Amino acid sequence: MAKLAYAGSLLLLFFFACCKGRDKTDQPKDSTRSEIKEAVTSYGPNTMVRNVRQGKNGTILIAASFAGIFRYDPQQSAGKRFTNLTGKLGARRFWDVLEDRRGNLWLATTDSGVYYYDTRREVLNKAKSFQHFTTREGLASNAVMVIYEDKAGMIWFGTRGGVSRYDPKRADGKYFRNFTTKDGLPDNRINTIIEDKAGKLWIGTRGEACFYDGKKFAVFKNKDGKAFSNVWGITEDKKGNIWFGATIIENRKGDTLIVSTGLWRYDGSAFTKINQRGTSAIIEDKKGNIWTTGAVKPNGVGAWKLFRYDQKSLDNKEPAATEIMSSQKMLCGILEANDGSIWFGSLSGVYRYDGKTITDFKSNEGQKP
Repeated sequence: MAKLAYAGSLLLLFFFACCKGRDKTDQPKDSTRSEIKEAVTSYGPNTMVRNVRQGKNGTILIAASFAGIFRYDPQQSAGKRFTNLTGKLGARRFWDVLEDRRGNLWLATTDSGVYYYDTRREVLNKAKSFQHFTTREGLASNAVMVIYEDKAGMIWFGTRGGVSRYDPKRADGKYFRNFTTKDGLPDNRINTIIEDKAGKLWIGTRGEACFYDGKKFAVFKNKDGKAFSNVWGITEDKKGNIWFGATIIENRKGDTLIVSTGLWRYDGSAFTKINQRGTSAIIEDKKGNIWTTGAVKPNGVGAWKLFRYDQKSLDNKEPAATEIMSSQKMLCGILEANDGSIWFGSLSGVYRYDGKTITDFKSNEGQKP
């Protein structure tokens, strides 16, 4: 088992140094609503793309830190496929984006809370505008790392101050309910949230990872009773297995932590360590393959790689892994688009892999169908 020693004053992984958000309680002057100013761009963003999400009608939504939220429309002509939806909002640190089942947009920032665009206002011929939710409106923190919609239509926000749940059906205006360590959450610094087929929420934090059954939080641990920490990516496959990348604290020696890092699978009864690669994002594609991004070395230094684990070998002790791309810069969130292509973010923009070619969208070549 690969182990590393870390000083307690340092972050466990180099990756997380890039992910520290500020929790502002002061608001910009346009704290209530900001008009939408859509700008069509020739190319994709060239700043850090933390997350890539599926939009309606085959569009792709791209959260680019300090550059904005971009929508890629493959149906548009070359040179007009990228639209910056947030030019009017200024230099916010965008981290995630969600188009909910009603077609509304939710935009997460790590410095300014959440922006929300209600498409019903457009239908009613009212002004196109974003509503701004912050701690003043009930968010647990203005540093929001992830947005997730559950099967019931609730919107969940993973923040640096706990978990916030937004109930769009509340008639009393008290849309937010917050969950923190006071409610049993093991750590208030949230990285990721998913809901499994049974309706249980799996929550990755900077500390111990946990699940929530609607009543209480419980930390999940391996057979040795050790908790999983620093979980940034979780997914459930078609068989109901939970896949995630994690760090386990094996021992403590004063301010030094002895840790092991790897990719894990949980089958409902036991946790299996697949390998010792660092994993920051993870998805399952329509064919059942597992895709991950992460640093090969557990300390986050060196090459970051995009891997595909073949679905035919996933039950093997060591599933067959194909390296799709290697980069000396960080690779981030992953998405399988409706057409089967794989999109993934990086420190310097967004990439698409169509099964043969990787496109970076920084030149005219990236505008081809």
